[in-house]
Amino acid sequence: MEYLRTLKPIFTVTQHWPPLSRIQARYCCKLASAVDTVREKKKTVDKFKSRLSSGPSFQDFVKGLPANRSRAADEEPSENHDYLSEGLLMGNSRKVYFETYGCQMNVNDTEIAWSILQKKGYQRTAHLSEADVVLLVTCSVREKAEQTIWNRLQQLTAMKRKRLKTHTPMKIGILGCMAERLKMELLEREKLVDVLAGPDAYRDLPRLLAVSDGGQQACNVLLSLEETYADVMPVHHAPRGHSAFVSIMRGCDNMCSYCIVPFTRGRERSRPVRSILEEVRMLSDQGVKEVTLLGQNVNSYRDTSDEQFCGSDATKLSRGFKTVYQTKRGGLRFSDLLDQVSRIDPDVRIRFTSPHPKDFPDEVLHLIAERGNICKQIHLPAQSGSSRVLKAMRRGYTREAYLDLVRNIKQIIPDVSLSSDFISGFCGETEDDHQQTLSLIREVGYNVGFLFAYSMRKKTHAFHRLQDDVPVEVKQRRLEECITVFREEAERVNAALIGSTQLVLVEGVSNTHRVYQFFYSLASSFSLRGRALSLSSLRAREVRCRTPPEDQRDEHVAQTQP
Repeated sequence: MEYLRTLKPIFTVTQHWPPLSRIQARYCCKLASAVDTVREKKKTVDKFKSRLSSGPSFQDFVKGLPANRSRAADEEPSENHDYLSEGLLMGNSRKVYFETYGCQMNVNDTEIAWSILQKKGYQRTAHLSEADVVLLVTCSVREKAEQTIWNRLQQLTAMKRKRLKTHTPMKIGILGCMAERLKMELLEREKLVDVLAGPDAYRDLPRLLAVSDGGQQACNVLLSLEETYADVMPVHHAPRGHSAFVSIMRGCDNMCSYCIVPFTRGRERSRPVRSILEEVRMLSDQGVKEVTLLGQNVNSYRDTSDEQFCGSDATKLSRGFKTVYQTKRGGLRFSDLLDQVSRIDPDVRIRFTSPHPKDFPDEVLHLIAERGNICKQIHLPAQSGSSRVLKAMRRGYTREAYLDLVRNIKQIIPDVSLSSDFISGFCGETEDDHQQTLSLIREVGYNVGFLFAYSMRKKTHAFHRLQDDVPVEVKQRRLEECITVFREEAERVNAALIGSTQLVLVEGVSNTHRVYQFFYSLASSFSLRGRALSLSSLRAREVRCRTPPEDQRDEHVAQTQP
């Protein structure tokens, strides 16, 4: 009661009316009880905080997780599935059929996934009718790409039902970006799929398939901060074996407002240089003629896996460019990697894709110019010719900065072949913005272009902050105009090569035309006019081909120098 007297009453009683006094006393007792409880809780929390501060931190816990421990390139990953025996994880010669959609990274992901399954006893088939497991490696960059997968799933589901009637069951799996972005919809929509695996979960494929054998849907779409599959040697499945993709990094930190990649592929992390060099040496020994280094933002490569690479040097950006993230420091940079890779075998051509314009400092350009086996071809995605639209896209540069970079590239590499990406109808794009894009295409003079109408993607900055206000028919009209101008300029630029001699790599006989296909090793993006060759066997050989002048084109013969 002494403590109760110290409390200030909530009500002031001016008349001594017993019922009200009792109410006041009861209320004060409740308040006193609550104060005591709060004090006790505070003592408990303070005691817990004291104990917690003397123990390991959350960072220590994360570092101790098996998934986040760094592995040497030659160390086998730990696969401890206590509830699944090793026998259940084995493929037992079941046949896997892959279908790959989208970019070159998905081609490489297919090779990684196949390498993992092959070690577990699965077999690969090129015939869908023979498959026990069908895996689609998917793309989510545009709505059209996803719709293609949905249509294909309907076809495969119908085939799956027919197979059940003949007691030959078939599993369907979705891998890659679409699994990451639409996991719940894929699992729930008509139960179309048995297995989902995101881009960082391919190691888990044997377990996921084993779980699906029990009649359950299996899913792992967790993104990693460290996964690069450095210890997984891809099984390169190029039909002619003359070229190969080598992944050097995964993820993207640029956060362009229209792009879904950071949300489906995660943050940037680079594969250790020793692992990359080992794979390129292996490919050279196998007779591969051309290697393409891959990454979502390939020229932002930065290997910090070894202490000897860790320094304080800041990232060098192209002049006039900036990033939305804090400047990165230390590590072995893209120019260092490109230098080492190009020295492995002077006869192996080196390419890289897909770069960002901000990561083309002079040191990279001079290296491309000096090394004979680094292809003089640069992909330089502009996306728009309007500085206002580029700002809305969060690209980190203006039209003027981009054109300055183009001039610098052409000055250092005079015979360079340029390609680019453009998006028509981005949020808020006006007719004047569109005309600026057309003028940029004319001014630069690209050899090759990849052009698309804008497709809004959920989770992106544009989805949350901008309005998709350009009508579909306007997007399509602007896209067609961009394509027309692009073709006109490409024809003009490529016409300058008529009569010149170029070194090319022969792929093989075309499936549709009785002429030889060419994979251009130096000036990759122009189209040779005279393509009938007199040599009987040119596959995977380098030859020098001369495009005949206009008056000799009827002969359709390209001079060759083996």
